[in-house]
Formats: sequence, C-alpha cells, structure tokens
Amino acid sequence: MSLNIYGQQLDSRLLIGSALYSSPEIMKKAILASGSQVVTLSLKRQNPNENSGAKIWQYIQETVAEVDGHLLPNTAGCKSAKETITLAKMSRELFNTNWIKLEVIGDDYNLQPDPIELLTASEALIKDGFKVLPYCTDDLVLCQRLWDLGCEVIMPWASPIGTGKGIMNPYNLETIRLRLPQATLIVDAGIGKPSDACMAMELGYDGVLLNSAVALADNAVSMAKAFSLAIQSGELGYVAGIMQERQTAQPSTPTLDTPFWHQPGTNS
Repeated sequence: MSLNIYGQQLDSRLLIGSALYSSPEIMKKAILASGSQVVTLSLKRQNPNENSGAKIWQYIQETVAEVDGHLLPNTAGCKSAKETITLAKMSRELFNTNWIKLEVIGDDYNLQPDPIELLTASEALIKDGFKVLPYCTDDLVLCQRLWDLGCEVIMPWASPIGTGKGIMNPYNLETIRLRLPQATLIVDAGIGKPSDACMAMELGYDGVLLNSAVALADNAVSMAKAFSLAIQSGELGYVAGIMQERQTAQPSTPTLDTPFWHQPGTNS
C-alpha cells in the first residue's frame, strides 16, 4: 500500500531529514539508501533573504529529483505563528511547493511545540492554500483540532526532537490512531533506532519522519537502509494482524484431538 500525502501517492513510508550529515555526499547516499521520496529542508538554518543556503538547497533539490520525490520545507526554529507564516511563504516562493512541515516551538529545553501558536499558524496557512503537515505532541485533543482545521496529515512526536528515546507513550499514539482513522498520521521526532520505527508502524501509523537517527549514525547509509526495512516490516505486521496479548500462557500446540498425537491403526 502507498502513503497518501494530500493526494500524492508515495511508495515509501519513510520521510527523511537533510540536516546533521557529515557531508553532502553522505546525505545523498543515505537518502537514496532509505528509499524515501520526501526530504525535509530547514530554511531557518540559513537566511533566505540573503540566499545563503542556495548551494546546499540546490544539491538537496537535485537529490530529491533523482528519486522522483518531494521537497518538504520546514519551519524549524520558529517561535510564533507570525514568524512561521512568514517563513512558510518564503519557502513557497523559493521551492515552488505548497507543502510545509509546520513547527512552532514553545519551549527551548525540549523543543515542545506551542499548541496555541501551532493552531493559529495552521489555520492561516490552510486558508492561504498550503498543504500543512504540523509537528505536534501526542495530544489527542490537539490532533483533533488540527484535523478539524483541515490538516489531512498530522505528525505527533514519539518523544522530544533529537532525544532518540523512541515511543514514550504508545497508548497516546494508539489512541490518536483509533480516534482519527481517516487522517494520515506520521510519527515525527524522537525515533532512535529501527525497532522504534517498526513499533510506530505496528501501531497503525502511516509513516515515520526522522533525521538524527540516520545522520548521526556511524554509518548513515547502512542505518538509512535499516530504517527502510524496519518500516516495511512494521507495516506488514500491522496489515497481517498482530496477535492480541494475553494475561495467561497458552500452548502453541494443543495436545487433544489433533492429528499430531493420533496413533496409526487405533481409533483413539
């Protein structure tokens, strides 16, 4: 099954970031190894008005084109709706896309999104024609409000950005999935190892967005491939139907009335 992002059908369910790599060449090799067709890019790290990121932006765009993918600009580092909206509009002009990964940070310590500013920015950008992919906490009510505003894709965190702690509250993520069955849900932030990504898919999520876990690995290219396989495994497990947990042990091989224990030549 394909990943649906605002009507675009993608073969890969892994979205990958373009920051923190040891070199542009390693970044490109990791992106290609991941199979991802969506690559995020931060405008805040350079000054768009001075075009200071033009060279690396062009390199990322060429890499994305090579995989027939999509560039996903993000508003990382913004702390208000006003600042976020301004940066989103710049990204649309620079990269000719109305996709925007929306980040509005409310706390400098754990980089937790500001829910009030996030809702304000989302509403304004949707009215302006943007396809908003908001990064938020694993809060059901906030996700419901974002959905009601028109965010078809919602990206709750597994844990704070860059911590690598994995999924801290599976119950919250599972509840969001159950209550928003029509939304495209992507786990974003805090994923540290391939098994974390597999777990997210086993919870029924549509995809995973990550950056640090690949970029900071000793071998970023191998790690990108590992995440790609983990996501495929988790999706297949979820679709196949994961067995329900039980409180008591139950033998996998029953001993009564089965051909396994039948003795040839007897009626018992």
